[in-house]
Amino acid sequence: MGDHWGLSFTAVERASGSAVGACFFKGPPDADGVVEVAYGIDPPHRGRGFATEAAGALAGFAFASGRVLSVRAHTKPDGIASARVLPKCGFRLVGEVIDPEDGLVCRWGRGAGNTTDGEA
Repeated sequence: MGDHWGLSFTAVERASGSAVGACFFKGPPDADGVVEVAYGIDPPHRGRGFATEAAGALAGFAFASGRVLSVRAHTKPDGIASARVLPKCGFRLVGEVIDPEDGLVCRWGRGAGNTTDGEA
């Protein structure tokens, strides 16, 4: 299967078997046990729960690995739809940070056991 921390996973609609988007880890857990997740759903399939399911599945997988204490996600400040997804998966808004690739982003965090964390 390869290194799941470096793979991209296709989000598939169960009913049709059609690809609707993708999700992935942005690298392996760091020394503090923090891993970042990312997800994207193709425009025609948005608003149907696929992003929530993808983000929640990645977080669940990360915690089940035994290597992760905290899962992080970033959204753009104007990413209202993405910002609605993460609280449904147990994430809480931590604050704004500068991401080297994306510039100003909102940082979200979730600790193990579906609890939220601070700055992890």
